[in-house]
Parts: sequence; structure tokens; C-alpha cells
Amino acid sequence: MSGTIFSILPPLIAIVMVLITKRVLVSLGAGIVAGALIAASFNPGGSLSTLWKAFTVSFWDGGLNTYNIFIMLFVLLLGVITAFVSLSGGSRAFAEWATKRIRTRRGAKLLAAFLGILIFVDDYFNALAVGQIARPITDKHKISRAKLAYFIDSTSAPVCAIAPVSSWGAYLIGIIGTILAGATAVSYTPLQAFLLMIPMNFYVLATLVFVFFAAISSNFDFGEMRRHERRALETGELFDPSKQIPGELKEEFPVHNHGRVIDLVLPIVLLVAVTFGGMFITGYRASIAEYGRADIWTIFEMTDVSISLLTGGIAGVLVAALLYAAQMKRNETARYSYIGTAFISGIKAMMPAVSILVFAWALTYLIGELETGAFLSGVVQSANVPVILLPAIMFILAGVMAFATGTSWGSFGILLPIAGQVMLDAAPELLLASLAAVLGGAVFGDHCSPISDSTIMSSTGAGSNHIDHVSTQMPYALMSAGISAIGYVVLGVTDSVWAGILSVVVMLAAVIWFWAYKGRAITPSVAGQQSGD
Repeated sequence: MSGTIFSILPPLIAIVMVLITKRVLVSLGAGIVAGALIAASFNPGGSLSTLWKAFTVSFWDGGLNTYNIFIMLFVLLLGVITAFVSLSGGSRAFAEWATKRIRTRRGAKLLAAFLGILIFVDDYFNALAVGQIARPITDKHKISRAKLAYFIDSTSAPVCAIAPVSSWGAYLIGIIGTILAGATAVSYTPLQAFLLMIPMNFYVLATLVFVFFAAISSNFDFGEMRRHERRALETGELFDPSKQIPGELKEEFPVHNHGRVIDLVLPIVLLVAVTFGGMFITGYRASIAEYGRADIWTIFEMTDVSISLLTGGIAGVLVAALLYAAQMKRNETARYSYIGTAFISGIKAMMPAVSILVFAWALTYLIGELETGAFLSGVVQSANVPVILLPAIMFILAGVMAFATGTSWGSFGILLPIAGQVMLDAAPELLLASLAAVLGGAVFGDHCSPISDSTIMSSTGAGSNHIDHVSTQMPYALMSAGISAIGYVVLGVTDSVWAGILSVVVMLAAVIWFWAYKGRAITPSVAGQQSGD
């Protein structure tokens, strides 16, 4: 049943169940069981064997799966850092310090948006680091966790997808290189092609514009997001207390006034510095071993993100623990026993996120075994569609594939070569536009998918319920996707990149004008919402 229409059932079951039940693990579990049954043709013994393989492959795949293991350890370490920062009073001190300088909700939202763009080397790192820095400030200004998760998710992957000096950029340039190898119809290098594709990635453009408009505006909230923001403003509840929040500490640590801004800043700065250093060192060594040389492109192509993140996480935990231990003489509430409590508390807080990641990876493995992506790409290859519509078709297909599989990288790996081959044969002049459409479409599908690991990380970094994040971000993603799809149709019909960009800009301006000048008439005012903006 691999590569057939039955291959789309497992992700479909998981996605439909998660939207109906709001229970992520149960829904992912149902999709995993369905995938194992289909993969083994409903043979009981084979299904159990496949099920076991799906879960264990996250840890052991012919050898220790260090990438996944290190990522999980990094997530747990982030929880431990959060616990120590809270225990030492660093979060409170940083929030008080930042509130004196960032005095408005608009300023707090803009901080989250700018941080999401500045920390662009890796989406996992972006999601968790931005959450650690921005959360104390957005909490202080009563910005809902769902809104913070939107800012994190809608900057991390989009910026990584257009940043050549990033883990994503290195991966994508490598794929583009294989597409262009031997192609006589083009004369640009893979890096030049990647840079030329940046303005053609309409989804990234639209998403980033909406992110900053949402940060600046006080009324660009609709659907579920409006409800979350209204509750935060009116009641001070930043999330639904009845729902599970990954990364939220359960233990109540003693409140004291001995915390300093450095108790939060130094662990995060060290985490960032060590991670960057680790990425450079591992990339440099691997580049020398592979190519006999090293430059910025080969370093990011060959870098080991997972070990770099783990090393940075360990460094952050150590310095956070040392900063708390240094308070023993001056902090009357400080106890050495709290160090162990902080470790346990941080790990417990992150266990829901790690559990969801493991289940998502298991489902992703089964989707790969069932060749779901190959089936979806085969549908478009066999369809007789006009060439001028191919960029838009590629965008939509990439969105559907990433939504169904929960992985933008997997969609890149499958669809970029297909799009490249199709366009080189049919319309070389639309090659880069179609490749850019695949990139944007995959990020769009990733934003909407409840089984996406990037979305899970964004929920964790923001301290938002995962399903609340998915449901609040989806309307914004769909709006950006609609504008992008029309832009690709215009580009294909006119054979002009500038015409496509102009159409996207006009549609963005129309939406912003509507919400800026007409939105107030349909958006009920919230007591105190305008204050501070």
C-alpha cells in the first residue's frame, strides 16, 4: 500500500483527530497505529514490528540516532535553564528591567518579532532562544502566549528559508546544486540561484509583513487569536489554565529580591555563544575532512547543529546553576536542595514537548515508509496542467505535503528535484519561481500542521498550548498563502517576477489598509487594549 492513496490516511487521521479532540498524543498515536497497520498490510505481527521500529528509530537507526537524542536533551536542558532562571530571580529581574525600557505592548511585540529575525541560524534554536528572552517581557505586558508563539513560528522558519548562512540555507543550496548540475538551460551557481529566489518567496514576504503589522497594530487579531488576546488583557490569563502548557514550571520557588538581570542574560548569552561556536567548529572540521578547504558556505553545510545545541545547552545550565549557587550567602531563601529541585522541575516541564516530538518523529518515519510524499508529488506530475500555473501548483502541493507529513525539510527533499526537472523540461524561465514556490509552500504547510516538529518547538518556546498555537496561527498562514498563490498565478501568466511581486504588495497593502482603517469598525474594543500601544 506504499505510494498509494492509502498512504495519506495516517497523517489525515492524526490531523483530523487532533483538530477534533485537541489531544495531541492520542491523535498522533492513532495515526501511528494506522500507519503501522497499513505499512504491514494489516498483518498483526508485522504491524507490531513496524510500530516498534517507528518509535525506536528516533533513538537507534543502525546506530545511535544522535541527532534526535541531542535535540531532545537540548529541549530538556532549556527547561532546566528556565527553572534556574526562575529560582535565582533572573526572570523577575529581567522583566522589571525590560519593562522600564519597553513600556508598551507594541514594544514587547516588536521585540519578539525582531529577535525572531535576528536569531536565524536554525529554526529549533530560534524558537527556544527567542521564547526564553521575550517571554518575561510579553508576560509583563499581558501578551498572550499564543501571540508570542505566532511571532516565534512565523519568523523562525520563514527567515531560515531565505538566509543562506543558516542550517536551512546550507541544506537548500545543496539540493539546488544537484538540480542545476548538468543543466545547460541555466548559467547561475546554486548560491546565486538561492539569492535570486529570495524575492520570489511570496509566502515569506507576506508572513513577515503580517508579523510586523500584528506587532504594530492593536487590532490585527481575528479568529481564536482575538479570544486569547482579549482574555490576556481582561483577566491577565496568558493561556487557558485548563490546558497543558509545555515548558511551564509546576513548582513554586521562593520569591525574593536577590535576582539580577545577569542571572537570565548570562546563561542565554553563553548558550548562544557556545552554540554558534560549536556550529563553526564542527562545520569547519567537517569541511576540511570532506573538501580539504573551508569557507562560510561549506561550514554551514557541514555543521552539526544537534551537538552544537547540546553543548550550548550544557553551558547554559552550568552557568545558571553557578549563578544561583553564588546567592547562598546573600539570599536567605537559597538552599542547595533547590538545585536538584530545579533540575527535576525543568525536565518535568519539558517532558510533554519531548513526548510530542517522539510521537511526531514516529509518524514521520511511517509516512516516509508509506511514501506519502512520493504519492502526492506523483499526483501533480501525472496531472495535465498548463505550464503557467505550475508555480502556483507547486506552492499548493508543497503546502499540502508539508501539512500532511509535518516536515518542511522532507517536502524540500522530495519536491525541489521534481519541480526542477519539470521546469527545466517545460519552462526553464519559471525554474527559480517554481523552486521558490516549493520553499514557501513547505513553510506554509509546516505552519498549519499540528504534527510539525518546528511548530511543536515554537509552542514550547512560547509556553503555549500546542493546539492553541496551531489554531491561532492558521488564519494568518492561510491569508499569507492565499495572497502568495495569487501572486504565483500572476507571475506565471505574465512571465514577470516583478508583476508577481507587485500583485503581492498590492494585496498586502489592501489587507493592511482594511485592518488599519476599517478593522476597528468590526473589531469590538477591549478595555484597555489601546493603552500602551
